[in-house]
Amino acid sequence: MPKTAKIKPLPQHVAIIMDGNGRWAQQRGLSRLEGHKQGGLNARRVVETFIEYKVPYLTLYAFSTENWNRPREEVEGLFRLLEEKLDEGDEVAREKKIRVRHLGRLEGLPRKIQRRIEEAVEQTKRNTGMTLCLAFNYGGRDEIVQATQRMMSDKVDAKKITEATFRKYLYSEGIPDPDLIIRTGGEMRLSNFLTWQSAYAEIYFTPVLWPDFDKKEIEKALAAYSKRQRRFGQVESG
Repeated sequence: MPKTAKIKPLPQHVAIIMDGNGRWAQQRGLSRLEGHKQGGLNARRVVETFIEYKVPYLTLYAFSTENWNRPREEVEGLFRLLEEKLDEGDEVAREKKIRVRHLGRLEGLPRKIQRRIEEAVEQTKRNTGMTLCLAFNYGGRDEIVQATQRMMSDKVDAKKITEATFRKYLYSEGIPDPDLIIRTGGEMRLSNFLTWQSAYAEIYFTPVLWPDFDKKEIEKALAAYSKRQRRFGQVESG
């Protein structure tokens, strides 16, 4: 029996705050950028593991709207790394039939990065495998503000606004809310990640730094999720 069958139920949507690249590098006397490079390599392994588990939606928090406050050299290095990973990911997306979605602002990013993100989304939009959402230049509060602005621009009648209406204006329109949010690196906060969508998500914090978050650690997170009782504000019957 395959090992994946031992963990049930499995989440349909897992979202990950990939934290700890800098500390991982510091512990080894390496540059922060080298930590991000190792984190990028691990991201591919993590995607492949969740495909193995047949999790249909995965969101990776790669760059927040607050990350612009980091040193310029680090930010530019992150952009170069993203471009490399998007190029490498083309083959993986074709092979695994991954559909790429972008969550966040395109404006403000270097034009070359904008173009590569747009190409990845367009080229994979008909793929039928996992939907991989890349939260890049993303902020949860900013997403809510932008959704509100777009509704006002569309002159939506305030009296007709419902949760369903609001969802249509979010970056994640058409994607189910995350069942499980994982944060690596030991911090215990969501850091402006999926602020609207995380209302009923199960949260799993681990001290393991992102480059070391391997298949064994993923299995721990999924096993912990499988033991949670999700009531969505209700009580158990009986």
